[in-house]
Parts: sequence; C-alpha cells; structure tokens
Amino acid sequence: MLICGLINSVVRKLLIRIAIVVPILVAMAALWIFDGRKLSLFLDRFGTIAMVSTPVGSISYEGDGKGGTLHVNDLDLSLNGPNPLGASPEVGTTKDGQVALSFRGKVFAFGPARSSENQTLAAGRPTPDMASISTRRNPISWPTPFEVNFMTGHSPSWKRYLYYHLTWKKPNGATLDMLWRYQQYFYPSDGWANGFLTDENTTGLIHVEISNAGR
Repeated sequence: MLICGLINSVVRKLLIRIAIVVPILVAMAALWIFDGRKLSLFLDRFGTIAMVSTPVGSISYEGDGKGGTLHVNDLDLSLNGPNPLGASPEVGTTKDGQVALSFRGKVFAFGPARSSENQTLAAGRPTPDMASISTRRNPISWPTPFEVNFMTGHSPSWKRYLYYHLTWKKPNGATLDMLWRYQQYFYPSDGWANGFLTDENTTGLIHVEISNAGR
C-alpha cells in the first residue's frame, strides 16, 4: 500500500507538471508561428550566437553631422532615426582635429581626421586603441508562412535578427559601445539575404554608451 501511495503521488505530481508545461509550450509554439519576431526579441535578452569578430582598421562618416552612416571596415551602419533609442548620434571633428561621435552630452574621439577620396570624415584606429566589430545572430529564426509579396511574388520563408557590435577602448579608459540590430530574410532559392533589412522601431541603432569620455 505504501509503495502504491508513493507511485500515485509521483504520478500525480508528474501530471500536474505536464498540465502546466504543455500549455506553455503550445502557447510559445503558436507565438513562434504567428508572431515569432516578439518571441525572438524576448529570447535575445538571454544571449545571441557569435558569427564573426574583426579588429577595426578604419572608420569613416557620411552625412551632414546628425544621423548619416558610419562606415566601419566594410560595414555601412546607419545612425538615422527613427530607432528604438529615439535619438541619433552626431559626428564631427573636435578642436584638435579628431573625428568624434557625440551622444546625449558625451563625446568619444576616434582619432585624427585624415583625407578621404569621397569627402567623408575618416580616421584610422590609433595604435594603442583596442577596437573591434562583431556580428551575432539570434538563437532562433521565425517562420513567415503568411507573408506574401504581391509585387514580386518572392517572399521570405524565414527571418532572423543580426546584431553588429562596435566596441572601442582608449588607453585612458574612455570607451564607446554601440549596437545595431537588423533583420535578415531567408529565401528557399537564394538562402540568407542582405543582413541590413529594417523594420520600424525595432531595427537600427539600439544602444550607444560612452563612458569616461570628455564633454
């Protein structure tokens, strides 16, 4: 009798757990199919998957001072809004001729401005600086079974987010940390497409932090 009671107790607890877990799994599966973007954004808070990381060799800016495009190695990263930050950084030169980025009252100088073929503000990475640009992706892609492109008839079957992370540290402790998020589409006939697709208020520049920098 004692053994039967223990078995019944274990079975009862197992059934209770199943009754709790199964609806959660069903709800997450439905969310993944019908609104996978939100589920993906939620899971990204717990970590993303590294793809590639390279040292920054050069950086340049194209624009009128506010917003515009930051060219990091061979990546073109937009500083324009609207973005989740609700504001755009500004880029220009300091009094001592350095290319610098400012955001919400803080300034980070990349390095001395140098000539550029296309008349953009450009700077190399000073030797003592440590700077890298890395690409990461979210852990799960999401299906798009209901998406139809009536103009081309060519619709993606999957989507995912790509993250581009710029970190730059000076010997004096000044640091710059910037993060961009973009969408990437998957087409059955072509594979993963360009990793710089946008979606209003969820993509673009999502994080800027300048610390130990002069004002």
